[in-house]
Amino acid sequence: MTDSKGSGLGIVGYDSYEFVVADAERSRRFYTEMMDVPEVARLDPRAAAERGEDAFIFTAGKAQCVCVTPRERGSAADSWLKRHPDGVRTVGLRVRDIEHTRRVLGERDATFCTDVLDRADQDGRPHRSFDIATPIGEVRFRFVERAAGALPPGFSPTDPGTAKNANGFQIIDHITSNFLTLEPHVTWLRDVMGFEEYWRVHFHTADINRDSGGSGLASKVMWDAESGIKLANNEPVTPNYEASQIYTYVEANNGPGVQHVAFHVPVIGPSVENLRRTGIEFLDTPATYYDMLPERLARQKVTNFTENIDELKRLGILVDGDNDRYLLQIFMVEGGLLYDDSSAGPFFYEVIQRKGSRGFGEGNFRALFESIERDQLQRQAAERQLGAGAGS
Repeated sequence: MTDSKGSGLGIVGYDSYEFVVADAERSRRFYTEMMDVPEVARLDPRAAAERGEDAFIFTAGKAQCVCVTPRERGSAADSWLKRHPDGVRTVGLRVRDIEHTRRVLGERDATFCTDVLDRADQDGRPHRSFDIATPIGEVRFRFVERAAGALPPGFSPTDPGTAKNANGFQIIDHITSNFLTLEPHVTWLRDVMGFEEYWRVHFHTADINRDSGGSGLASKVMWDAESGIKLANNEPVTPNYEASQIYTYVEANNGPGVQHVAFHVPVIGPSVENLRRTGIEFLDTPATYYDMLPERLARQKVTNFTENIDELKRLGILVDGDNDRYLLQIFMVEGGLLYDDSSAGPFFYEVIQRKGSRGFGEGNFRALFESIERDQLQRQAAERQLGAGAGS
């Protein structure tokens, strides 16, 4: 990580992300009832008829998701779902001056998908945008310059109902994408987007136990230092390249794509408690992970840890950090597992609270795999002991 003035694109933050789904009502229930994120706008009937798509905007804090679903065969959403499961189609980045952004991207040989769309919302507030192609398969980046509160063209506000963002989602902390090979995307982020490397990790289960076979990944986080936007990117590694969860994601998604979006919260415990109560499921964490936690935090020089480990264990929250800075994070199960429906896709959400740490949970890769390995060894030893007892 080096000092930098940023990408030069004039990015001020995330604007929104566009998520294509086959079942709009299922998604509405997920956001409004399970995530407690209000629906704040929807596409007008006329605009929906023109596009052959229905769309709904869900907003929590500064995080905004636009859910899109086909209403006609041959629409862009319908074509997307013929090639992919539910997933992110567009990542929106808000900019100060869209003409400047477009000019700089043109000088860097970006591939433009649209001209600048210069329109106003239903209240006359300006909204300008354009899309570019990316190496993330069919995912596009959209650059948006808009007045405060302006909705995308064709959308009208709706009654948010009872959902009030009780879980405290504040902002998009980061967005993570998966690839079979990282280099083309990282080079594109550097040369076209002007991003710089922020963080990297290479991990394999064989690092913990050489006889485990296992799998692994390499990850690089690229960032725009001016806005703080961070894009994490993963690829599978050898040995057992095709056994990696990253490879499995790309297979399930029919190509590279956005694996997860992370929401930042001020206090993670109550958020996870609420989410579990509404039916959200999270990845399991072995009990041995928490048995090893005090020793690991001491090794990583985190001396100011004030969390209740029993409570973290009950909720399944992970911890990582160094030098008296740490973070708390948890990962939801992917859509396909939550709904027992492969068409819901391999996308998932992360919830994260930062207490000074600006990392991405590198220690959790190693600690989780180590605890899993130890859990397996203890189980095998218990089985051998049971077998010996039965034979005596």
